[in-house]
Amino acid sequence: MVAHLGDRPPTYAAEPIALPAADPAGLVALTPDTVLEGAQYGGYTLRAASVRGDSARFRGEARRDFLLTARFGTGPDALVLVVLAGGDRAAPGAAEAAAEVCRSVAAAVGRSQERLSQDIRDGRREALRSGLQRLTDRGYGQLRARAAELGLPEDGYTAGLRGVLLPVDPGCRTRVCFGAGAGGLFRLRDGQWRDLEEPAPAPQAPPVPPAGFRFRFRASVARPGDTLLLCSGGLADPMREEEPLSAELAARWADAPPPGLAAFLADTQLRLKGYADDRTAAAVWEA
Repeated sequence: MVAHLGDRPPTYAAEPIALPAADPAGLVALTPDTVLEGAQYGGYTLRAASVRGDSARFRGEARRDFLLTARFGTGPDALVLVVLAGGDRAAPGAAEAAAEVCRSVAAAVGRSQERLSQDIRDGRREALRSGLQRLTDRGYGQLRARAAELGLPEDGYTAGLRGVLLPVDPGCRTRVCFGAGAGGLFRLRDGQWRDLEEPAPAPQAPPVPPAGFRFRFRASVARPGDTLLLCSGGLADPMREEEPLSAELAARWADAPPPGLAAFLADTQLRLKGYADDRTAAAVWEA
């Protein structure tokens, strides 16, 4: 059992210490420490988890990240959607913003399921890009409106978003990823990780919109043996900055069957000193 990566143990304990304070009139809004989800369709296996960070567990603060998984439609035209979001833990409305943008974008995707499914099947990448960007922009528009209602700056009520659309049809291996803000998208192939959101060289870099929320889109055909990982900033940052973490996950996931839910949770909680934020991740293993 790996207790932690790196030379020094993390500052906080590995298990939850304090529960968040609860409001008797608002118990419906209580957020569990950990959420796990999984599915298997056609040639892929999905695992997803959202976990309260070590700092929040120690301080008795609620999880600010949010995870939503849903299947829209039936039969081979159905789509599996995973959306996850994470906000700045210093912002007072981070948890609410993360949940709101996930739910609004997921609802919009669900209403557009038939058209999105057909666009994926027909390989209409530009139609997918423009459609998902429009749905994502609407979600962030709602956050901006809510920030104004609360008297907050735009960046005081927002969250980084990542999503993936997975066709149920086993004959369609197209995987569509999208998002904005903090977070990450990585692919494990032949034992090596690639950051699929590596910034372009400075001369070609596109202008960044206000608050840094440039829309991100990637549609690609999965290869057998690939593992796709999308995550909130709490996991994306150490994946980019700490080689021991990416190396350990590559060793665990390359040339191995997809982990069960408990094993996936343990994998995503590999601890390093200096990284105590919430972690939310979804991974897709291709058969």
